[in-house]
Amino acid sequence: MQNRAVPSSSTHAASSHLASLLRLLSPARLRESCAIAPAPSLRNAAVVGLQTGLAVLIAAGATHLSQWAHLVGYAALGALAALLGRFAPVGQRMPAVLLAGALLVGAVALMSLLGLAGATPAALLLCLGLLAGAVSWLAGRWRLGPPGAVIFVFAGCAAMVPVDGWQAAGARVLFTLAGVATALAVCRATDRLRSAPAAPPAAPALQAPWLAFARIALCTACAGLVALAAGWQHPAWAAIGAMAVLQGGPLHAAMHRALQRTLGTLVGAALAWLILAQHPSFWPLLAAVIMLQLATEVVIGANYALGQIFVTPMALLMTSLAAPAAATGMPLARMLDTVLGALVGMAFAVVFSTLEDRVHLAQHHESART
Repeated sequence: MQNRAVPSSSTHAASSHLASLLRLLSPARLRESCAIAPAPSLRNAAVVGLQTGLAVLIAAGATHLSQWAHLVGYAALGALAALLGRFAPVGQRMPAVLLAGALLVGAVALMSLLGLAGATPAALLLCLGLLAGAVSWLAGRWRLGPPGAVIFVFAGCAAMVPVDGWQAAGARVLFTLAGVATALAVCRATDRLRSAPAAPPAAPALQAPWLAFARIALCTACAGLVALAAGWQHPAWAAIGAMAVLQGGPLHAAMHRALQRTLGTLVGAALAWLILAQHPSFWPLLAAVIMLQLATEVVIGANYALGQIFVTPMALLMTSLAAPAAATGMPLARMLDTVLGALVGMAFAVVFSTLEDRVHLAQHHESART
């Protein structure tokens, strides 16, 4: 019995929260974050990027030409359903796109209705946290694949903008649904262009689903509330950043995600500033969104930071499409919110880690040194 107790005690000491924090701050994590992984199928990545770009072009372009041009952002959001289900077998992707569309529409409907009911900004951020936990669980359960639940929380953030009546809230939902329908049509017509995809290796599930839900929900809400208390204009962006870090999986992967998201966002925000400084009109702005989406799909499989260089301006330009008046100061706000989100996300990842999480980190750290 004594011989079994000693290893257990030493394991606890070597895998304490402090020891884990020191391992996460090791220069090795930065080197790992900068590594370029073998790229997955370039053909499939390009097909998904083109499908999404075409769906956004049709949905957003048609809405802009209609009398409901102010809802162009929601049509574009719905079209992002074309991003999901990329690892489904050829000919079997439509259920994943449909489920993704349902989550996009549901996120827009929920946050719009809460705003219509008079929820305060703090209450909206708390609900955004619960939404993040729920869609993370559902996206994993349904195996929707990249970009994961972040895209649904992004849709919820867009719907946090105040709405002035039931008709306006319903219009948001309808145009998001129209975007989803466009994505379904485009994917159904073109998905045969994909080759048979190989699913990426699954990250080890080190936490119970209920614990993962609670951690993501609480972390997302806290990051948003901290940004709100600081008086920042877009606190929901900090919430998204924190959630994205926790979706990294194991502790070392979460640290990679935090570093990559921060570094990529700094460059991407500068790129967005250069584009927005030209004050482009709608069609050049939409063309830039589509090109950035395609570039994201081509590079993000090799390194998440490279993807963020293009995701960041794409998200900011989509926000500008929906609300041109909000474009001023967005790049700087995005950088600040991303750094805050990364810090809060990593704090939650470490503080609420299980012993198994920390042991897995120790094993990874040792294997990386050998």
